Amino acid sequence: METLWSIVVGVMLGAGIYLMMERHLVRFIFGLMIVSNAVNLGIFVAGRLTKGNPPLIDEGALELAEGFANPLPQALILTAIVIGFGLLLFTMILAYRASTEMGTADLDQYRESEES
Repeated sequence: METLWSIVVGVMLGAGIYLMMERHLVRFIFGLMIVSNAVNLGIFVAGRLTKGNPPLIDEGALELAEGFANPLPQALILTAIVIGFGLLLFTMILAYRASTEMGTADLDQYRESEES
């Protein structure tokens, strides 16, 4: 199961990086969102996937019982979601400001108008 999710993370990272290399600001923002979600999914998969087993430690035990998921990646993902949302909003505000100043969201079109 982890192999399938690792492939999904790789495809998402590839698609996100491809979109971030585009010259249009909206595509860059979508690529940033996809990369952020792919990293979160990768961290989640690294914490081991289990069905129906809560990530709890029995009383008196020093480590998780066999077959339980690690709760640390789940806590890290919650923090990363909040940080990623803040980064996304900041990027959207910058893109809005840039598009209103330049008159376009397409960087190639702006470059051509500057050269003319």
